[in-house]
Amino acid sequence: MREKFYITTAIPYASGKPHFGNTYEVIATDAMARYKRARGYDVFFCTGTDEHGQKIETLAAQNGVTPQEYANGISSKIQQIWDQMGSTYDWFIHTTDDYHVKAVEKMFKRFYDQGDIYKGYYEGWYCTPCESFFTESQVTDGKCPDCGRSLEKGKEEAYFFKMSKYADRLIEHIEKNPEFIQPESRKKEMVNNFLKVEGGLQDLCVTRTNTKWGVHTFDPNHVIYVWLDALSNYITALGYDPDKSFEEQSEHFKKYWPCDVHVIGKDVLRFHTIYWPIFLMALDLPLPKQIFGHPWFNFGVDKMSKSRGNVIYADELAERFGVDGVRYYALAEMPFASDGSITYESVIKRFNTDLVNNLGNLVKRTLDMQKKYFDKVVQAPCEKEALDDELIASAVRAYDSLIKNMDTFHVADAVEDIFEMLSRANKYIDETTPWTLAKDESKRARLGTVLYNLLETIRWGAVMLTPFIPDTAEEILAQLGTDKVTYDTIGTKAQFGGMESGNAVGDSKVLFARIDEAKLLAELEAAMAAKMAEAEAKAKAAQAPEKPEGCALIGIEDFMNVELRSAQIVACERVQKAKKLLKLEIDLGYEKRQVVSGIAKFYAPEDLIGKKIIVVANLKPATLCGIESQGMILASGEEQVRVVFLAEDTPLGERIR
Repeated sequence: MREKFYITTAIPYASGKPHFGNTYEVIATDAMARYKRARGYDVFFCTGTDEHGQKIETLAAQNGVTPQEYANGISSKIQQIWDQMGSTYDWFIHTTDDYHVKAVEKMFKRFYDQGDIYKGYYEGWYCTPCESFFTESQVTDGKCPDCGRSLEKGKEEAYFFKMSKYADRLIEHIEKNPEFIQPESRKKEMVNNFLKVEGGLQDLCVTRTNTKWGVHTFDPNHVIYVWLDALSNYITALGYDPDKSFEEQSEHFKKYWPCDVHVIGKDVLRFHTIYWPIFLMALDLPLPKQIFGHPWFNFGVDKMSKSRGNVIYADELAERFGVDGVRYYALAEMPFASDGSITYESVIKRFNTDLVNNLGNLVKRTLDMQKKYFDKVVQAPCEKEALDDELIASAVRAYDSLIKNMDTFHVADAVEDIFEMLSRANKYIDETTPWTLAKDESKRARLGTVLYNLLETIRWGAVMLTPFIPDTAEEILAQLGTDKVTYDTIGTKAQFGGMESGNAVGDSKVLFARIDEAKLLAELEAAMAAKMAEAEAKAKAAQAPEKPEGCALIGIEDFMNVELRSAQIVACERVQKAKKLLKLEIDLGYEKRQVVSGIAKFYAPEDLIGKKIIVVANLKPATLCGIESQGMILASGEEQVRVVFLAEDTPLGERIR
């Protein structure tokens, strides 16, 4: 009986077309699913779309359609892109599917009946785009600590889940299972920022009354909060029935649960590593074996933002580079723990260097030489030299490292392992110079051996590449004319020899055509500049030029009551409990003060030390996250905050007028 492997993506929100960073997740998960199948596992790969919530209700109204119609349209686009990228999912779930809705309704009732959910009032801050609530201590300047957008404050009746009831049990599980949250930095972030904090883990608001679009509860005024709804997809997709114990569930459910790994973006880590395990504890179900929070893809150094227009879409990129070109870049470029970067220049360079030169040219040169020197017929390797052993060792080394890296989700490192082997094969051609051997009839056996070793190395490479660039790998294996196309035909030195002598290879084909870097880069950058200009124009049109409500004129005497003074930042550090806050020590010349500012998203502490700034010096002290702030620094902007810096020769403590 084959060992099972259940893998999932986080289901994207059906509010708009996913950009390249969103699509990376399904590509990476698909590569892992394909890899596990290639290793003989019984894989179940689940993805889908999250289709409830206030944001979808609002967008549907703006577009003159029902929420279901809007969700259907976006969900179909997402599924289309997933299919285009070669995703081999086994199940695509919609949170509006009847079986899912019924299961979530039952789960809520079960939680309530067993005392895990209670009714109360929520008073605080809510972010519609993130579908998240925040307490007063988590919020600075009325902005979402996750996305930076404006929050709504209000009070409403709500049901709460007793997270505090299970917090100690979750901490114990995390400590006993060090691989549960990966990478390690993500685990530390969750434990230190949410579980082991003063006051403990806060209970979670799990219903809303200001939207009707969602799974309804037994209380007619309440709709289930999106995260309880969405997270449950991982078990409802397997047919989970909340009315039954684990032993009474379907064979399909018992076969695949617990999940082997949830592949998610780091932005939804809190929901998957804290809320989701606690929901499962309350259902008396085993926890997932691992949660892998991958980094983001930024556009250059900036986060992709539709409002800024600096967004790259995978399907559009595929029009230029092909699906395997897109898959290769996504998988090869994303680091294990730190954010990746995508620029048109880097995409073109990787395409030309790795796919055209290293892989494509190697395959074509080798097949062309096999045709030219031996009429395509594969020769038996019979005259071996030390160089051959080095090439074979590189293939075995690549396979061993690939297995180690894929089993620990170091996908980019696994891809690099394969291409290092291909580079070694290209070097082997330069070292053995087959064209020189071909001129000497006495070297014909050696020539046949050299080409055999190249063909076999290419076969190993194609087999190893099947999870990553499957169409290209299949094409290479077809050109080789071999039926040894599975992972169990490679891996050891003894298995280096799968190409059967006497068989004929096929004609070579160009796998990847070289791209004119300067020409294409100019076209792509011009198109991106146009998109960003359009987005900027829309943003300006939305903001201007109305006078803000409540913006009353003041007299000079009122303005002069505000004491603005020059100061210098002499020390700066992040506030541990708040992602947005920095604690600054400033020197006014006549005294030093401590100021807390919500600019951590835009400035690193080391970039601010030594800078001269403007401070509101007569502002009453305020306490933010338990830290007293004795002033406010001047800055402009909301989406992109810019601190007002002064010239280096500005005297300290000087009055600004």
